[in-house]
Amino acid sequence: MKQTLRRLSCLSLLLLSASSYAGDHQYLRMGMPEAYAQECVGCHVAYPPKMLSAKSWQRMMSNLGQHYGTDARLAPEKARQIEAWLVDYAARKGRRAYEMPPEDRITQTRWFVKEHRHVAPPVWRLESVKSAANCQACHSLAEQGRYDDDELVVPKGVTPAQMRAFLD
Repeated sequence: MKQTLRRLSCLSLLLLSASSYAGDHQYLRMGMPEAYAQECVGCHVAYPPKMLSAKSWQRMMSNLGQHYGTDARLAPEKARQIEAWLVDYAARKGRRAYEMPPEDRITQTRWFVKEHRHVAPPVWRLESVKSAANCQACHSLAEQGRYDDDELVVPKGVTPAQMRAFLD
């Protein structure tokens, strides 16, 4: 009887963790629009829509002529398709759903700043990192929408004193 209960408990934990994992990456399973993959991923990692609120994505998409120093204007149909997808999978609960970070930058959201508070400023400027927006410099599976702390890699050039961010 105890062994059966233990097995059921383990199975329940496995199913719970699998369902929460699936929820984190649901936007990938639901189909990233081809336009997003072609137009946006050519310049940066495929940021998960849940990293910003729907309002932030809408403002960003309405100002593609000045997209962080680049003219990223798209054909209207492509822009509508990408915006609809980003808004559909944007943050829906918690602070992310309501936060309006400066310039709609993911790297300026409260959660991003808190999550990366131990990263020393010089790390962001390393040649192997370049900026806080370069997720894949540390998150080895960012291209698949996975940002788990267990899958962090230490970028080239990080000093022993800067390692705290990768150990916490």
